[in-house]
Amino acid sequence: MTSTPGTTTATPAASPGGLATGFLDAAMALLARVREEEAGSIAAAGTLLADTAASGGRLFAFGAGHSSLPAQDLVYRAGGLALMNLLVGPGLVGVDVRPATLGSALERVEGYATAVLDSSPLRAGDALVIISLSGRNALPVEMAQAARARGVRVIGVTSVAYAEGTTARNPSGTFLKDHCDVVLDNKIAVGDAELSVEGIGAPFAPASTVVTSAVLQAVMASAAGALLERGVEPPMLRSGNVDGGHAWNAEVFATYRDRIYYQH
Repeated sequence: MTSTPGTTTATPAASPGGLATGFLDAAMALLARVREEEAGSIAAAGTLLADTAASGGRLFAFGAGHSSLPAQDLVYRAGGLALMNLLVGPGLVGVDVRPATLGSALERVEGYATAVLDSSPLRAGDALVIISLSGRNALPVEMAQAARARGVRVIGVTSVAYAEGTTARNPSGTFLKDHCDVVLDNKIAVGDAELSVEGIGAPFAPASTVVTSAVLQAVMASAAGALLERGVEPPMLRSGNVDGGHAWNAEVFATYRDRIYYQH
């Protein structure tokens, strides 16, 4: 049994418990790398979001396929920044289309990202978080290019390893990381599978969702701190399952109604 190339974990035992421990070890090792190597970028991303929010801009997050999961985790959630909005397009949110492979195909369609932006409320002065593990397809690259051309600042969350180990799959020959104001590298190896074992034909145990979600929640925490430093109380949401949570959130929604789109 071996670990997938690019991981930093020890070889796990070939048993259900050993494999489970192996995956958790791999995920924790990746998080440790992110903590050590991406601290500056996380702070820069938090500052960018805080600057945008403090100046009246709106905040959006976008991801296609499984990269939509960390984006969704930022929006309308307990303990989250109320100003985060989800940017979506038909067929792009997870596996909600049939066949599921259609979603993958749509990520390679030129012009789709521009059409999504044209139908969105984004405008100059806003900020957009774009999540794409590989960063190689037409959709995330075009999304970043077109957003910046509109005066939107872009934070990209991706695996730099893909840019070093794969070829671009879009007309510009570039990757998401090449079109961002801030890049966050989630350190995921090409293939997004942390374990391999004799008898299982393909590497398995993807960690990109765990790590990317953690990275982005670290960015949200950094943004909250940066807003507080500016004398702005960060508009955080409370759980609707604690006493007073709905009343608290209703007040936040009323105060920031013009910048929160998921409540309309």
